[in-house]
Amino acid sequence: MKTGSFLAALAVAATLATDVPAQETTIIVQSTTSTANSGLYDHLLPIFERDSGITVNVVAVGTGQAIRNAANCDGDVLLVHAKPAEEEFVASGGGVSRTDLMYNDFVIVGPPSDPAGIGGLTDVHAALRGIAESEALFASRGDDSGTHKKEMSLWNAAGVDPAEASGAWYRETGSGMGATLNAGIGMGAYVMTDRATWISFGNKQDHVIQVQGDEQMFNQYGVIPVSPEACPQVEAEAGQRFVDWLVSEAGQAAIGAYRVGGQQLFFPNAPEPN
Repeated sequence: MKTGSFLAALAVAATLATDVPAQETTIIVQSTTSTANSGLYDHLLPIFERDSGITVNVVAVGTGQAIRNAANCDGDVLLVHAKPAEEEFVASGGGVSRTDLMYNDFVIVGPPSDPAGIGGLTDVHAALRGIAESEALFASRGDDSGTHKKEMSLWNAAGVDPAEASGAWYRETGSGMGATLNAGIGMGAYVMTDRATWISFGNKQDHVIQVQGDEQMFNQYGVIPVSPEACPQVEAEAGQRFVDWLVSEAGQAAIGAYRVGGQQLFFPNAPEPN
């Protein structure tokens, strides 16, 4: 081939190469359901994706399942709300590090008739004992989610073993928060839920918040990049960029700006960078 023809062929090849779109980077976030059901991701992800060019796919399951999925290398980032389990995941080598991201709180909702007489209490342990003593219906997720883990720790601290009443006044749905609220409301039961899910829930009927304000009902969320050492196929760089954005000033501002019905659902509290 003559030199001129060879150079022309190279120019054509280079042009064709530049016409091929760059492969889009996609990450998977294994997430608790409350952040998805509340609409938070619908608010956050378009901002991040526009600025980064990274597409984020969210798998919304209970915290226990999300951690198991991440441990099986089925995700690039973990965003859940059960700090002891999160720290165990990192300690086991599954995650790079854990960072506080945001918080809200748990509440107990119930029918206006308030059969256990707990309305207005700010002592969650006293409220749970009141439910048990009156044998008022209580619907639990029973699914190893972050909410369920917290609920069980509160029952334990209250000195009550609800498993002894399983199928009687204590009803385990084995379902997510929305399904459990639907079931609990349908049977006139008390339900413990995170406030964000309750605010955005559309089938409240006449149920109201009966118990709130106890510091024991604090609900902290954490974010963890999945370790590329444990999971060599993980999108480590893109996952870390998402985590870095969430805890950055811009990401924290976006979290704090999210409202439903004028109410703030999540309160950013990532540590300030050194």
